[in-house]
Amino acid sequence: MSRYLVRRVLLAIPTLLLISFVLYAIISLAPGDPLSQFAANPAVPPEVRENIRRALGLDQPWPVRYVKWLFALSHGDWGFSFASRIPVWDLIKLRIPATLAVVGVAYIVSLIIAVPIGILSAVRQYSIFDHVATTFAFMGFSVPTFFTGLLFIIILSVKLQWLPFIYDSTLQVNSLATLGAEIKQAIMPIAVLALFQTATLVRYTRASMLENLPQDYVRTARAKGLAETSVINRHVVRNSLIPVVTLIALTAPTIFSGALITEQIFRVPGIGSLLITSIENNDIPVTVAITFTFSVLVVLFNLIADVTYGFLDPRIRYD
Repeated sequence: MSRYLVRRVLLAIPTLLLISFVLYAIISLAPGDPLSQFAANPAVPPEVRENIRRALGLDQPWPVRYVKWLFALSHGDWGFSFASRIPVWDLIKLRIPATLAVVGVAYIVSLIIAVPIGILSAVRQYSIFDHVATTFAFMGFSVPTFFTGLLFIIILSVKLQWLPFIYDSTLQVNSLATLGAEIKQAIMPIAVLALFQTATLVRYTRASMLENLPQDYVRTARAKGLAETSVINRHVVRNSLIPVVTLIALTAPTIFSGALITEQIFRVPGIGSLLITSIENNDIPVTVAITFTFSVLVVLFNLIADVTYGFLDPRIRYD
């Protein structure tokens, strides 16, 4: 196992270097000027604009800027935001709590709900519960999050006026009243994300369970006299969770990178909305930092998923 981990880590280094090069090239060559707000302001003299451009390094070719960015990143320096004029990491740290409070909670809720529903739906195939769960899964997976978000806003905020539809980023939780207000404003974005993620996981879990239930090893376990719950939990579920773990590993980085559409709809000040704003403002350091962090998390969670396979299925070896 240790040799396998070392090989994967060594392989991840050139992979991430290639990803960072491609990301930086695409973002740097994209149309737009990071200093467009100064160009549109006649009060800023041309020589001042050139001095600012030189100070930010925008007068140099993008390959040179990439090498400098990579060297600074190796020392833990993410650079400065062109728009906010503050360190990129400080800007990201301000947005992480909101993203974790919404996207992270929604992801945990979906895992707690989806896996048991998918397992029970497969075990009770063609039952009323299975039909209800399957219908819910197809509806939740088919309806886009922006439609669900707008529907929740119209019903729960505009019509019933139960929940606020704008996320108050200035709210400070220092009492039970403010805690209740924080929970109320987070309910709708959490519900939108959890609905979509739960529907996806239910479909994968059910399909994987149905694929393993007719296998020979399941019939052998039953022939040995094992209780049905033991057959399902100890044998079928463990093998069925392997493709589900893959899906979880691919979607888990969104916990830290944010939900682009949902955060925009509810005005959640998270990483997703920061990425959209940075792209609109041509804020290259922030855009590169968020997208590259997402790439690192994808590689990391894929490694975690590969290691988890060995615990779920003892037949998998990494030697």
